Amino acid sequence: MMSFTLHFLGTGSATSMALGSASAVLERDASPLLLLDCGPSTPDRYKAAYDDLPPAIFLTHAHLDHIGGLEAFFYQATFKPTQIKLYAPVSLVPMLHARLAEFPGLAEGGRNFWDAFQLVPVSNAFFHAGLIFSVFPVRHHAPNTAFGLALAGQFVYSGDTRPVPEVFAHFGAGNETLFHDCALNGNPSHSGIADLEREYSNALRQRMYLYHQADQSEANKIAERGWRVLAPGARIALGG
Repeated sequence: MMSFTLHFLGTGSATSMALGSASAVLERDASPLLLLDCGPSTPDRYKAAYDDLPPAIFLTHAHLDHIGGLEAFFYQATFKPTQIKLYAPVSLVPMLHARLAEFPGLAEGGRNFWDAFQLVPVSNAFFHAGLIFSVFPVRHHAPNTAFGLALAGQFVYSGDTRPVPEVFAHFGAGNETLFHDCALNGNPSHSGIADLEREYSNALRQRMYLYHQADQSEANKIAERGWRVLAPGARIALGG
């Protein structure tokens, strides 16, 4: 029987250098399968953990603290040479191109940015490595600009979001392990701890792990309220 874990390379918000860019690696039988998001600190942390390039990446949204590391992977993949599979919700593709790929990529050899990646636009679901993943919109900044990811029986990952209890109740209807964006105080783009306590059922909260804090002090204050708060390097066994 296959075993799955989610390995958090970083758990911080955009301002957190110590906690690192929020990103995680889905591992199957201890081997990296899919990287979730790729902020500025992600490539170094990924190399330290696996000493290789990721086989595939899923992007939740196009804010730079979640995509800023792709340029480093572009250079590494170009000189390897290899190609990284990059799954991106369809509505993000124009934003990704504008932020990362409009300027010519590499002077040596005339490489374009997308030459280093196999871009796979996705909508509500996609296949990867013999598995089918579900993609769902979340509430972050503006409609259709941020998305979460789920693997039935294993996990639901919110990405950056305000509370979406109906979505988690649907994709987390089994024994999935739940991962949610949460700071101490909420704002129009992110959940705060009071939001989760108000919006989510006790049954869902009991399966939930939290990430995306500004610093360790904030993470500690959330943990003091009885929540499970992730730290960089944490590996969580999935599926109950």
